[in-house]
Amino acid sequence: MEDRAPLRRYAIVSIVAALATIALKGGAYLITGSVGLLSDALESLVNLAAAIVALMALSAAARPEDEDHRYGHSKAEYFSSAFEGSLILLAAAGIIYAAARRLLAPQPIEQVPIGAGISLAASLINLFVARMLFRAGRQHQSITLEADAQHLMSDVYTSIGVIVGVSASALTGWHRLDPIIAILVALSIMRTGVSILRRSLLGLLDTAIPEDLLRKISDILARHAAAGVRYHALRTRQAGARRFIDFHVLVPGHWSVQRGHDLLEQIEEEVRAAIPNSSVFTHLEPIEDPASFADVSLERADEASRE
Repeated sequence: MEDRAPLRRYAIVSIVAALATIALKGGAYLITGSVGLLSDALESLVNLAAAIVALMALSAAARPEDEDHRYGHSKAEYFSSAFEGSLILLAAAGIIYAAARRLLAPQPIEQVPIGAGISLAASLINLFVARMLFRAGRQHQSITLEADAQHLMSDVYTSIGVIVGVSASALTGWHRLDPIIAILVALSIMRTGVSILRRSLLGLLDTAIPEDLLRKISDILARHAAAGVRYHALRTRQAGARRFIDFHVLVPGHWSVQRGHDLLEQIEEEVRAAIPNSSVFTHLEPIEDPASFADVSLERADEASRE
């Protein structure tokens, strides 16, 4: 399995970027007094908290299996991404609250060019880090890094919207345009938060691996369907970057244990080669025994005890 410990450096980069953007955007708000820029700065605070949690989650996920966690700790990444999605929703709610108050009591914005320029510089930092995290997240199949990247990209979109709103408000003299833009941006980033939260919850619920990977497994098993070999009870789940695959292989009862074992070893090796970062568990059964076809359900033991 891939060593996940080096991924922590990406979370550290995200923390440094969050600190830099908080300083820049906070300064832009103090200069201009724009509630839009304030909302942008608040989201950067959320970025910092999320990056710290991501570092903790990646550290936990990198720990090897132990007596209490025989399947490893990779699911820790889902808690991090769920926390990040929740923080995005919380930040969006805070932005809407601050913008609604300013909408009722609009105020002029000062030093717009300077504030917009500072916010743009912070956005470029976030854009660079987000692209780096996206690449690393997809390469290493880390939902934590992908969630952090999506969060930073939502921050970039927020900043662009705020800069447009602040500039338009200053040019037109319509001061309510600033909080209106802030509210629209908040509603937009809520979609990102919901998407991240949904994906995290699905991971915690042991969702099956993607359909294209399932087809690869089925193709491998189909190639071994000669000589009376069959399979069933294919189950998969994903925990962070690790995938867990188990199925039953049915062979003629007259086969020797060694022959059946060799076949399973071959199949497992082919599945691991086709599906990276996977743990494969197989169960050998005689095809002539009717009981072999009655154990496709996880609840078989419970059903038998009720009969």
